[in-house]
Amino acid sequence: MAADSELHRGIAAKLLAAEQQYTPNRRAVTSVLAAADGPMTLPAILGADRSLAQSSAYRSLAVLVDAGVVRRLIHGGDHAHYELAEHLTEHHHHLVCDTCGTVVDVTLSERVENTMDRSFADAADKHGFVPSRHAVDIYGVCAACR
Repeated sequence: MAADSELHRGIAAKLLAAEQQYTPNRRAVTSVLAAADGPMTLPAILGADRSLAQSSAYRSLAVLVDAGVVRRLIHGGDHAHYELAEHLTEHHHHLVCDTCGTVVDVTLSERVENTMDRSFADAADKHGFVPSRHAVDIYGVCAACR
């Protein structure tokens, strides 16, 4: 429960810095996302908390995205997916199904992440670019669609 309180304190602070309030609807949306196994669509968020109205959930998501609390993932398909920003959770990547649009979180080993960081830094350095982070999404067909 302490981790949950810490998460919500961090979200409240981020919203305050963006001159926004942590309203009950925004807290409900972030609670759904925090409990999720991976990124969620708006219909899935609404299904997870029936007390949320679609219009208020959508407005809450827009504010949360603008404040840097929630990340909006657009990978094709009918709906965007939403997840808590990595600074609130952990660094990860995504498997994206080209057929059904399912998005699954995957965490890579520290060794692989370090190798990718070095490779990305080398590539960026050749162009005078200074990287701050990376995101890798792997596209293909999920087990349900094969």
